[in-house]
This record gives sequence, structure tokens and C-alpha cells, in this order.
Amino acid sequence: MVYLDNAATTRPSEAVIAAMTAAMQEGYFNPSSLYAPGYSVGKEIETFRLQLAKSLSAREVIFTSGGTEADNLAILGLLQNSRKKGRVLYSAVEHSAVAEPCQRLKDHFDVATLPVTASGIVDLNAARDLMTPDTVLICVMQVNNEVGAIQPLEDLIRLRDELCPDAHLHVDGVQGFLHLDTKLSTGIDSYALSAHKFHGPKGVGALALGKRARVNPLILGGKQENGLRAGTENTYGILGMQAAIQDHRANDHDIRALKLRLVEGILAAIPESVINGPEPSSSEACDHIVNFSFPPVQAQTMMHALEAERVLVSQGSACSSRKKQSSRTLVALGLAQSRMDSALRFSLSRYTTQEDIDQAIDACARVYKNLRPFTRR
Repeated sequence: MVYLDNAATTRPSEAVIAAMTAAMQEGYFNPSSLYAPGYSVGKEIETFRLQLAKSLSAREVIFTSGGTEADNLAILGLLQNSRKKGRVLYSAVEHSAVAEPCQRLKDHFDVATLPVTASGIVDLNAARDLMTPDTVLICVMQVNNEVGAIQPLEDLIRLRDELCPDAHLHVDGVQGFLHLDTKLSTGIDSYALSAHKFHGPKGVGALALGKRARVNPLILGGKQENGLRAGTENTYGILGMQAAIQDHRANDHDIRALKLRLVEGILAAIPESVINGPEPSSSEACDHIVNFSFPPVQAQTMMHALEAERVLVSQGSACSSRKKQSSRTLVALGLAQSRMDSALRFSLSRYTTQEDIDQAIDACARVYKNLRPFTRR
């Protein structure tokens, strides 16, 4: 099987499985307990918390159930009970975990979207016009989960500092963490990450807070996570996430080279195919995600045909895969309906091999050749 849906979730590494197994067998104690075994587990978690905070130049790290909860805590925990008025901005290509909490605020705040270019990059000229002095929150994802566009965070921070310096900048780093160097000290106020996107377990993530970030809890009932997230800590998940970060090897595998091999192969084998998003070899494109359209073949039809060939790809974001409407991201890019209807995402990981890429190219070419004659135009 060739697995090319790593933006949806990744295979847990052997180090993660070993760490979680050991935690279940030997470290199952409640970290809030006062006896020695519980204290020891709690100390492991706190040591990891400090390490992660230091690596991100964060003031504080809150462990969550994943990226979605981290995004919600950053947005609603900041403004849900606020008496402030003002503007809330989020990019037009945000994941629903950001877009929907922002929309929840529209009864009290002026909520608007930041337009993007045809490559999926935030339009800086439009951002300048929208960043009014009363802006209280700006949300921009680090790497788009559907087309792999890397957002110009440094430019956006400069604009924020010039036009609305008090605005809180929240970054959804779910697809960017460990792929790109990130420091909150550059001007980011909060940063969300999710372990299962980098070969860790599902059900655990974190929200990193900068020196001026202040949020209120959304989950009540205990004083865990410095009072910001009640509930017994997910010890196994947290230690599994720690193992995933420790096991991360940034330079042992050239994922970008494999992605470009995939791009070159598909474009050559299927001349009708089109790239959606940034030019794959550009600095605006991440290493591990690329989005193709295969008009006139419908995306779902081609996806299932590829599955029959033992090649797994996805039709947009996994969190929105069962929705009927077109992808928010592809609409924001201004794509024709035919391109949106035939768009598939391919996403790689450190476990992807050259053989996987070549097998995927051959399968795409074969499937497209077989399906195209039967597609209505």
C-alpha cells in the first residue's frame, strides 16, 4: 500500500509506540497523585512541557486533545467572554477549527476574512486595508492543509505591529510544526499543534502561549494545565507526543525531492492535470503537500480508483471529507468548478519512498486513462 494522505494523519513511529506502551505498563498513575509513582509521572510531563516551551520560545504550553481544541482555546478562550469590541480577522483558507470559532464571535465582533492570492497566500495589500486599529485578533495558519501554501508570517507580523500592535496573532501550526522553524518570540502570540500530524498519537496536542497571551479556560472542573484545561492529563498521549518530537529527524529524508518527483511524473504522464496552490518548487510551497486537479474526472471517482490500486490519497481536508460543498480553500483560490470537482491532495512523510512515488505516478496515469473516456463533459 502506498500511503499519501499524511496531512490527514501519520503512522506512529516505533519510538512513539514504545514510549506509550511503557507508559501504559509502568507509568499509568494519575500525575496529580501525591504518592511517588504519580509524582514521577507528573514530573515527566512537566519536564516535557518546559522543553517544548523552550523550543518554541513560549511562555507557557497547555496540553490539549489536539489541534482543534488548541485553536478553540486560543480563539474563544481569548475573546468569548471579552467585553472588548473590535475586529477579528482570519485567512480565507483556514481550517474549520479556526474559521468556525471566529464565526462564533460575529455577534459581538466585526469578523472578516483575509483574502488570498491564486496560490493560497494571504494577500498582503488586502491585509493592510483590513487591519484596522481596533483589530483584536488575527488568525493565520502556518501551512495550508490542502494546497501546502506557506503563509508569510513575518510580513503579517510587521503589518500587525505597524497597524494594530495590540492584536493577538494566533497561528494554526498543525501542518507546519517540525516542518518549519517556529519561535513565538518573533511576534506570534499563540500557536497550535497536533501530535498525530508528526508520527505521534491521535488525541493529544498543545497550545503554546507567548509572553502577552492570556486565555480563559473552556473546560472546567479541575486545576490541571495551570487551571486552563480541566481533566486528568492524557499521560500516554503526552509522552507519546514527546517521543515523536524527540524521534523527529529533519534532515534524514528529502521529502521535497520526492514531492517534486511526484509532480514531474504526474504532469508528464497526465498533461491535463493541473497544480492547485503555489508552484511546488517555490519557497511558498511546503515540502510535504501538493494538490492536483484531474479534469474532467471527478475527484471521488479517481480517489476510489486509486484506492483499488492500493494508493491512498484524499479529496481535501479529512475533517471536511463528508461535506457536500466545495472546499473553502479551493473556493478562496478562485478555481473553476471543474478544477475543484477534480482536486486531490497528495501528502508525504518521512516514511514515503521513491518506490511509493513511482507506484503512485503509474497508478494515476493508468486510472486517469481508464476513467477519462467515461467522464461527462
